Amino acid sequence: MKKQLVISAKNILKVYTLRHEKPTLIESLFYRSRNEKYNALEMINFSVFQGDRVGIIGKNGSGKTTLLKLLAGITKQKSGSLYVKGKVVSLISLEAGFHPDLSGEENIVLQGLVIGMSLKEIKQKKKAIIKFAEIGKFIDAPIYTYSSGMKLRLGFSIAIFANPEILLLDENFAVGDQKFREKIYDKFEELKKKKVTIIMVSHWLEELQKSCNKFLWLDKGKMIAYGGESVVKKYKKSFEK
Repeated sequence: MKKQLVISAKNILKVYTLRHEKPTLIESLFYRSRNEKYNALEMINFSVFQGDRVGIIGKNGSGKTTLLKLLAGITKQKSGSLYVKGKVVSLISLEAGFHPDLSGEENIVLQGLVIGMSLKEIKQKKKAIIKFAEIGKFIDAPIYTYSSGMKLRLGFSIAIFANPEILLLDENFAVGDQKFREKIYDKFEELKKKKVTIIMVSHWLEELQKSCNKFLWLDKGKMIAYGGESVVKKYKKSFEK
């Protein structure tokens, strides 16, 4: 049976403008702008099929989170084509979608609506979300009182109960305690059976190797390699040089 293509990136270029000190009126009129163009991603090409679990690896500043934001539709590329098919749910920032003054329960509704759940669906799944997140009595407390771990658990729980077809996870998803990380990887096995596509970023190579079947190596905005376990081996060897 032919696998279904769900993500296709061709010649992706993402450029940011770095603004230095604000120029005076005279400098603006008579001198060249001090703004500097920075290629966050350059000539990125890869394909992902339904059910793939892709780990994005690379040093800090290599463009990993920028690529996730492109896939999530949070930002757009300058040139190149990006095809994404399916319901995308992203957990890129623990703070994203949460209102600090609202309770955990109220934020379930808010975040659920943001990522495409209906009010009826949120109502049906609210108890399951709270149970999986292990928030307990704090569900009625405002989010600003939550620890990073509690926000992670609640954000991840909402994301997986939203029935994503493509799930995007930044490296923050692994900051929970060991017990909750085990729950996450058990849930990954369930998502695997449902052929949910997962794209995740992490510096914990062992965690990625346990969960992923493909790996994308970025360095300074450029794609070094894309493929199976051999990519991780090459990445590890690069630290020995």
